[in-house]
Amino acid sequence: MSRGFANVLLLIAALIWGTTFVAQQLGMAGVGPLMFTGVRFLLGALVILPLALRERTRLADHGVRLERPDLLAACGLGVLLCLGVVLQQIGIAGTSVSNAGFLTALYVPLVPLLGWVIHRQVPHLSLWPAALGCFVGTFLLGGGTFTDFNAGDFWVISSTLFWAAHVLWVGRVAARKGTPILVAFTQFVVCGLLATGAGLALEATTLTGLQTALPTILYGGLLSVGIGFTLQVVAQRHTRPAEAAILLSSEVLFAALAGALYLGERLAPIQLAGGVLIFACIVGVQVLSKPHQTEQV
Repeated sequence: MSRGFANVLLLIAALIWGTTFVAQQLGMAGVGPLMFTGVRFLLGALVILPLALRERTRLADHGVRLERPDLLAACGLGVLLCLGVVLQQIGIAGTSVSNAGFLTALYVPLVPLLGWVIHRQVPHLSLWPAALGCFVGTFLLGGGTFTDFNAGDFWVISSTLFWAAHVLWVGRVAARKGTPILVAFTQFVVCGLLATGAGLALEATTLTGLQTALPTILYGGLLSVGIGFTLQVVAQRHTRPAEAAILLSSEVLFAALAGALYLGERLAPIQLAGGVLIFACIVGVQVLSKPHQTEQV
């Protein structure tokens, strides 16, 4: 697969994820964030199960075996995915779709920063002004004061560390033995089981509530998980994590557009300025970074 085609797949994933912010908020009318996350990821795993079995057969025909470290790495991605999604889902229930989209995108500058801390890959100098710009943009998005942020906003911000770690490592794990679908399937199952188990223990879930949330669960499970996250895993085998992060960050624009079209959300001018600044910094840190200074996959 060419890098250009991989980038197109990442943009499609971003479009799906951006519109899913609306479904994630509407789904909270029927079930809690844990159960919503768990059911939709188990549904997504079911969607790609035939592809995972096919890939496993192909690997067996070529004498490729998945060892314990491979399975543990894929399960680790599932844990990161679960933490990122659940924290974001909790936050979406208490903030606007537009705010959730822009704040989630703060994970993008964290990708090269984590690469520096963990893998000793020195980031481009543009990271630092971009990080400062994202901080200022977040301040403006809160209306010019952090005191106007509610609990939902801070939940979404807390999810960004786990999103960054996931983006940093998912391509590396998927490319290890050429198993993108099996990696996707494994992380979906782990995420789904963890969130569902926690939902059964901590949330009061009813059949009526599940029926109410079913349309949004189907949208989130079939499209966001089954297609969107699978496209991410497949495409990130052929592009750099930092490059993937900027393409995936376009979901914030799709989220803001979907929030405006379906929920009638509007950002105040100062909030819009903050969102634009965040997106500009995210684009800038990737455009200015030289290819040899970002991780090769």
